[in-house]
Amino acid sequence: MNIGLRILLGYFLIVAVAALLLGRVFLQEVKPGVRQAMEDTLVDTANLLAEQAKDDLLAGRMADGRFAQHVRTLTDRDLGAEIWGFNKRKVSTRIYVTDARGIVVFDSSGEDVGKDYSRWNDVYLTLRGQYGARSSRSDPADESSSVMHVAAPIKLREQGRERIVGVLTVAKPNQTIAPFIARSQGVILRWGSVLLGVALVIGLVAAWWLSRQLGALRRYADAVTAGERASPPDSAGEFGDLGRALESMRAKLEGKQYVEQYVHALTHELKSPLAAIRGSAELLESASMESAAGGMPEADRARFVATIRAQSERMAEMIDKLLALAAVEHRQRIEQPQILDLRTIADEAAERIAPKFAQRSLRLDVREAVDARGLRVSGDAFLLRQSLLNLLENAADFAPPGSTVELRLRRDADRIGVDVCDRGPGVPDYALDRAFERFYSLPRPEGGSRSSGLGLCFVAEAVELHGGSVALANRDEGGAVASMVLPAV
Repeated sequence: MNIGLRILLGYFLIVAVAALLLGRVFLQEVKPGVRQAMEDTLVDTANLLAEQAKDDLLAGRMADGRFAQHVRTLTDRDLGAEIWGFNKRKVSTRIYVTDARGIVVFDSSGEDVGKDYSRWNDVYLTLRGQYGARSSRSDPADESSSVMHVAAPIKLREQGRERIVGVLTVAKPNQTIAPFIARSQGVILRWGSVLLGVALVIGLVAAWWLSRQLGALRRYADAVTAGERASPPDSAGEFGDLGRALESMRAKLEGKQYVEQYVHALTHELKSPLAAIRGSAELLESASMESAAGGMPEADRARFVATIRAQSERMAEMIDKLLALAAVEHRQRIEQPQILDLRTIADEAAERIAPKFAQRSLRLDVREAVDARGLRVSGDAFLLRQSLLNLLENAADFAPPGSTVELRLRRDADRIGVDVCDRGPGVPDYALDRAFERFYSLPRPEGGSRSSGLGLCFVAEAVELHGGSVALANRDEGGAVASMVLPAV
């Protein structure tokens, strides 16, 4: 399981637990909260009605007094109220009054007049000067049939003292507030679901972003490990800092390893020309000491001097090409690419290679495909020109004197190809896959000395830097063809 999925699951688990806890708290608080509000209203109502019923109770006309008439009239009234979308047509409140003994002397429902209510909590507690309230079910088997009863004392003040002469109770079914409770719970659940969905989307986006940033860093690290050219990902915040830190570490480690590899390779490659120079110098020194005895023939002396000059030039060329190759290998990208015409680059390379071709009696034939739709590429003119020069020099080393080397330019869709073809002996099969390795070279025809083995390596690095590819193959009619393929613009 990748880290993005783990982060998402952890985040969603936290959000789900939080939503569950909050939902339970809200849902558990809605019903008690609405009932508490209703009880508060019933307390005010009961005390107000208790003051209005006091006179009729003391006068003994509770059943047919003005208070009873008003309550019966209220029972028949059409309220016509609309409360937050719910219609209310009838009074849902029951009112009953008991005397000081707890006997019902008035009941708005007309059902329990004369019954003893002294043991019900609302009456029992109120007669003893306490707050009396109860919630009882009209049907013991039905939880929704519970009715809230709130009582208020009816007091008589005599000689500066108050005594309770009766109790007025206001009763209201809890079912009357059920629609409000259900709607509140529905709103909470609906918005809670929306909140959970939004949190999930945010978690998905956050997990995707984190996974994307980490994936880019991982791919960059894998590319560096594989020795590929790679730039640190364009990340933000701490990920950007981490990418830059990895890039800095890569540069320092690669620089150290690069120097170590080059020192080792250069030391190995310079052994052969140094040995030749040293051997020739020793022979020349011995010849000068023995000059009195006839000395070394002039032809041998000239040959040894030529050997020293040739090996010295080879070392200088090797160092120059190593420096050029190092400059290319350390570049991760073309910093300031330009739009270039590859035909112009090819003509410049042909002009520069002309002296070497003339020395070997070679002809260069530059051909541009008839159906070419423009040979423009984006890149560095020096690197491309030097790559073409290296391919032409390599072809000149293997082409038979008096033959023709062909430089072909072609375009295939969005790619531009450059082919350098010669009529030499071709490339052995075992060398085809190694021709672009650093310091790898083949013996030249007619006993010529090997090259530095850096030219084709430079070409491969430069072309890769331009987003292209190189290849070396043998021609069916004899000879070899070296190809560069670059993206067109």
